[in-house]
Amino acid sequence: MAVNIMIPKLGMSVDEVNLVEWKVQEGDRVEQGDVVLVVETQKTEWNVEAEGSGFVHILIEGGNKAGIGTVVGLIAQTQEELASLQTHPGQDTPVATTTYVTPGKPVKQEGAIEGGGGETSGGKIRITPVARKLAEDKMVDVTKIKGTGPGGRITREDVEKAMTEAPAQPAKEVKASPESYQGRILKESISLRGMRKAIAEHMYRSLSDTAQMTVMGEFDMTEMVKFREGLVRNEKLIGTRISFSDILVFVISRALIKHYDINCSFIDNELKIWEDINIGVAAAMGAEGLIVPVVKHADQKSLTEISRVVRSMNDKAQSGSLVPDDVSGGTFTLTSLGKGGVSLFQTPIINQPESAILATGPINDKAVVKGGQIVIAPVMPFSLTFDHRVINGFGAEQFMGTIRSYLEEPWLLLA
Repeated sequence: MAVNIMIPKLGMSVDEVNLVEWKVQEGDRVEQGDVVLVVETQKTEWNVEAEGSGFVHILIEGGNKAGIGTVVGLIAQTQEELASLQTHPGQDTPVATTTYVTPGKPVKQEGAIEGGGGETSGGKIRITPVARKLAEDKMVDVTKIKGTGPGGRITREDVEKAMTEAPAQPAKEVKASPESYQGRILKESISLRGMRKAIAEHMYRSLSDTAQMTVMGEFDMTEMVKFREGLVRNEKLIGTRISFSDILVFVISRALIKHYDINCSFIDNELKIWEDINIGVAAAMGAEGLIVPVVKHADQKSLTEISRVVRSMNDKAQSGSLVPDDVSGGTFTLTSLGKGGVSLFQTPIINQPESAILATGPINDKAVVKGGQIVIAPVMPFSLTFDHRVINGFGAEQFMGTIRSYLEEPWLLLA
């Protein structure tokens, strides 16, 4: 009996996923545990593994959406069972509909999911996945084939018969001329997909839906640099190497306790103040952009606990093993360029539905005035972007003032 390839439950907040890419072709042999499909939620990609060994029958093609628990494919135990699934799908089994168009017309991906059977209508042709692949490989025009499957669905046998009756002519090799756009030669076109597409849409939506304002300034990090140096010297005793990002998460979480109005979201015309203080820490993913794992209940964690969570989340981000729950539920975000950064000030974009994000730059020595004297001190630039619909300028300044006090006089964290 065939084994289902099903969209697994990926977290409390996920109801639907995008099918990014099948890692196998129709009819391929797979073993239990092999990755057969990549799906994505709003923020992360997820590998779906085979629950059994056998031959893959794809029900829903990549590029479509599917709900949690949806059967998107089957694994047949034998070739005979696979052939039966391809030619005689059960009435209660979802069947993918692929759209074909005649040459010269723009392609329109219908992405419809219908029950087994159905006549050709509106340029849409019912065809099994294996027949579609065979037709593409052999350059067979399926618009001229009459299907003999259920409801007129084109089967592999129909395509093979068409090949014997009218062999496909080899395509003539045409040397492509360089593509240009408004007088410029095009080197490459890259379609945004997966995480990069999700990030682009999320950032655009954030700027479109909120009234974002950014305030900038600098922190004198003289005392905090000394504080961290002491922690690093005692790394073995502490059990972890404390970073400035760890310290910032600790400081932000304590400041949010005092300024709970910053720990909010604007949803359905209501200002929602959150009891939980969950700090997202942006992590670089190379060309894919940034992902924001969340330190849950940061205000209830010690500095060493925060450090271990941040390190664990970064490791999972780099290995691609984050799950949706790791990147959901944030109430405030920190993004830091670190010592390798070049920019001093930024205008970071709010990670909705949060209402504020703090960006920090690299710590560099700079001439500052202290006690009427010009001295050299380590300085860290910052940029706070907030939603001006729910956070006013005075509240943002008070919040940053508390953070400044903690960073410039670390002993206040013990008060």
